[in-house]
Order: sequence, then structure tokens, then C-alpha cells
Amino acid sequence: MTDLMTLLEVGGPVAALGGGAAYTRANHPGVYWSAVGLPMSTARLLSSYGSVMEACGLTVAPSRLRVLATRVTSRREIRPVPPRRGIIRPTATGLRLRLRLAPGQEPADVAASAERLRHAWGVHAVYVTTVKPGVVELRLVGYDVLSKVRMPRKVAGGTLQVSVALREDATPFVRDYRTVPHGLCLGATLSGKSMYLRHLVTGLARQSVALIGIDCKRGVELAPFAPRLSALATDPEQPAELRPVLVKEMEDRYDPIKARQGIAPRTPDETITSDIWGLPEHERPVPVVLFVDEVAELFLVATKKEEERRDEMVTQLIRLAQLGRAAGIYLEVCGQRFGAELGKGATMLRAQLTGRVCHRVNDEASAKMALGDIAPEAVSAACAIPAERPGLAVVGDTSGGWSRIRTPYLSLADAAETCRTSAHLVPDLPALKPFRPSVPVQPVESPTLAVQPRPVTG
Repeated sequence: MTDLMTLLEVGGPVAALGGGAAYTRANHPGVYWSAVGLPMSTARLLSSYGSVMEACGLTVAPSRLRVLATRVTSRREIRPVPPRRGIIRPTATGLRLRLRLAPGQEPADVAASAERLRHAWGVHAVYVTTVKPGVVELRLVGYDVLSKVRMPRKVAGGTLQVSVALREDATPFVRDYRTVPHGLCLGATLSGKSMYLRHLVTGLARQSVALIGIDCKRGVELAPFAPRLSALATDPEQPAELRPVLVKEMEDRYDPIKARQGIAPRTPDETITSDIWGLPEHERPVPVVLFVDEVAELFLVATKKEEERRDEMVTQLIRLAQLGRAAGIYLEVCGQRFGAELGKGATMLRAQLTGRVCHRVNDEASAKMALGDIAPEAVSAACAIPAERPGLAVVGDTSGGWSRIRTPYLSLADAAETCRTSAHLVPDLPALKPFRPSVPVQPVESPTLAVQPRPVTG
């Protein structure tokens, strides 16, 4: 009986502690990392740093001066020298430390051993970035941050910058239109493409930016944001009328740029290399972001007349993509597929869309349309996105780099409410007033009287 009581007294708390730790690790990985994972990984890193670096082949032979000093001062074994380690800085999702590479080493050597370092130090992933020549930073991520996305509380932002997703290395993915003017977002149904678009719209809705939407699905995606939109086209006929207005607006914006720089008025727009951001603030026109949802609907035609309309509209869209950046007009094109089979001009338009985001797709060809020409290694990663993780995507850029991101959940009601509260920020663009969506007035319910009135009888 005494042994049983002792077992219960000792084993009960241990079992409860172990069960609580397992529950916390599965449901609250951030808390588990801060309480358990961070101390264990730090101790493992400090105790095994030299041996792990040597096992990964990241050590070099010591200098002659070091060998001589070691022999004179002590009789210790002369061992290879690992990269000099900086201060370990804990974060909410992992660890960060800098390494000063030894002579003859390069960042690619450390990046090639990232998987070995992950297993040796017991973390979820290790990412290597170059800080300056001879110095790299190791970002150790303690758990899968994309399983349940939590955006950082403080994210540096500015005009035309929107933090829309979280990268797999726990850093925010910021969509910067001034750095990457035009973007392409592809994804199958229920892949999270609409969620990505919601974050873009709500992030820009709080800024002094004109938002224009083209949604040929009768506006089911962009109509809830109508209070904040300067123009909205919901069928294939309306974009054909809207595009010439945007092209005319773009051409008119080149006039103050020419006047500011002393360029002749008859100079072709294609030769103007500056942009509206060089103008004084009081003369600078408001930036315009054009969202195109289901771009394939603009290319599909059934008759010869529709084909002529399509060719003209696509030509104008290509002009906006080629010349719009300098005039402060930016494009965000979304769809399920975007290849040459859509028709003339599709490939040329896609080449102008620098930023690429690929959600889960139904075939490898769709992933190649988004990433094959800029980051071929990312195609297989895009094809491996599971259906049970909506919002997960692969983002690539023209430098060939790519990474996985995931967009946090944002309900349509919250996004629409943000657009309603920021409706006062809609800029005054007279050319777009005919295309301004009509917003129904919300009925105001009369207050219910607590005491019902009674007629006065004499």
C-alpha cells in the first residue's frame, strides 16, 4: 500500500506534467517553445556547437600562430576552428545568431548544412541569410509557424506596403508595390487565393490609394469591398469601357512629370524613365491599384465580335503593365490558370507581372505558368501544397529566390467592415466617377420604446 501511494504521489504529477506538455505542444506550440523548447535548444547548441560544426565540415585548420600559442600555453589537442559564434538572441518563434565565417568559407557552405544543423539542435528548420561579406545569420525556427499563422505585432510598413502573410522562417511577407509594381496570383478553387486578395484590399484600404476592381464573376469577390473602391467592373462589357479611361489617366499623369523635368510635351511616354514619386507631394497624383479577379474571363470569347473586343482590351492591359508603374498605376492579377492557351497577349502580359504567388494548383502546368520562368525549383514545392492547408502558397521573385508563405484567416465580414469604415479615403478621380459602384444605404432601425403610449381619454 505504501509503495502504491508513493507511486501515485510521484507518478501522478509526472504524468500530468507530461500530458500537459504534450497538449501544449500540439495546440499551443508557441507557448511550448518558450517554456520548454527554447531552453533545451539553447543548451544543446551551446554544448555541442564545436562538435556539430566539425561534423558538418564547417571547420578549418587553425592558423600557425594559434597552433604555436596552444603548444606553448597548454598541452591540449589542436582541433579545427569553427566559425566564430555571436550572441544567441531568442525570439518568440526560435533563435537567431550570427556566424563570422573562417577564411575560405562561403555562405553556401553553411546553407548546405542547414538540414544537419536542424537535426543536431532539435529545431523545426534552419535558414541562412547573408548579413555582410564574411558574416551570416542563422535563423532557427522552433516549430511549424505555418500550421497556425500568427502575424507579428509590429511590422514595418509604408505607402503601398501591405503585410499579407507569414513566411516559413517566421518573418512577414510584405507586398511592396513600389518595389514589385505588378503581381500574379494563381490558385485553384478553395486554395486561399481569395483570402490573399482580401488582405491586399483591406491593407490598402487604410491608405491614401485608389482601388479599382475587375471581377467578371458578377462581383462576388470584390463587390463586398464596394464602399472603398473607386471603380468596379462586374461583367466582360464593363472592363472594355474602363480600360481606355485608365489608359487615358495614365497618359495624363505623364504630363506633370514632363513639365517637372523640362521634357518636350511631344516626347513619347515610353521614353520617360522617372515616376510620380519624384514630384512634390502637393502635385503628386494618388496611386492606383487595379485588381483583376479571374483574368481568364477577360480572354474567353465565343464570337468574332467578342474576339476583337478581347484583343483591344488585352492590348490596353499590356500597356498599363508596361507603362503604368511610372504613372503610379499598379496591377494585381488573379486567376486559376494563365497560359498561352488563353489567347494572344496572355504570355506577354504575364511577362510584365514581376511578383508571383502560387497557391495549390490542379496540375503541374499551372505551377509552371506562375513560377517556371523565374524560380524553376519552386514548381515542385507548389505542386506539393496539401488541400487541407488553405492559404499556403509559394512566392517567387525575379532573382530566383522563393519561399513558402501562408495567409492568416480573415472573414469576409471583417474585410467588408474595414472597407466601410475607410470609405472616406476614396480619392476624388473625376474620370472614374461613372464606374463608381453604388453602395446601398444601410437601413436605420427605429428604437423600440420601452413604454407603449396609451391614448388619452377624456
